[in-house]
Amino acid sequence: MGHGESVKFLAENKISDKIKIIDLSQDFRLNSNDFVYGLPELQREKIKSAKNIANPGCFATAIQLALLPLAEKNLLNDEVHVSAVTGSTGAGQALAASNHFSWRNNNISIYKAFQHQHLGEINQSLKQLQNDFSSAINFIPYRGNFTRGILASVYTHSKLTLDEAKKLYKNYYKQHPFVFVSEKPPDIKQVVNTNKCILYLERHESKLHVQSVIDNLTKGASGQAVQNMNLIFGLDETAGLKLKPSAF
Repeated sequence: MGHGESVKFLAENKISDKIKIIDLSQDFRLNSNDFVYGLPELQREKIKSAKNIANPGCFATAIQLALLPLAEKNLLNDEVHVSAVTGSTGAGQALAASNHFSWRNNNISIYKAFQHQHLGEINQSLKQLQNDFSSAINFIPYRGNFTRGILASVYTHSKLTLDEAKKLYKNYYKQHPFVFVSEKPPDIKQVVNTNKCILYLERHESKLHVQSVIDNLTKGASGQAVQNMNLIFGLDETAGLKLKPSAF
């Protein structure tokens, strides 16, 4: 349901205790006692025993997966800078001129600079792993001139060498079937139509740069919902999600 509609629906309707809910709106992502935040790479075990899941946002998923390994080791000690571009299918349910591909074609624009709604859940997750994290996340979202996918470019100051950072990320994600640390810069086409996230790390002087690509409609939405459903019901986490990308 659209943002704001799920909370109204549940307030107005009696739902059986036997029913499990996976909600894709933003209504229950922040500080909800009744819903578990459904990012498996952050809290897989809580998801397994949850009754209700708040599915993460698409930008939030791409950006969090780029930062979780650093937060888990208390290594986010400076401001984080993010530029991320999403396809025309990443604009939610509301109709607007800027959503139409005829407007987006041969075009690019910035929207909600420094105040995107996904910043709340990103900060919430990072503080869950690193409770003293208080630095700014400077997020500039772009509307892209393509249909599906998100590419997020994330950097922050870090004392880690590139080899140390790669080892940290590979260790963090070794038990998570959909996140891959690549040795070369990824393309969106490698993840479109899949539930994958591909990460690529570089070091530039004192900065660690992480590229993160996902499909906003699968790992950023319905694919992640299926992944959460699999976990809730004790199924293979990858069931129904071994999908081929649009290009190799």
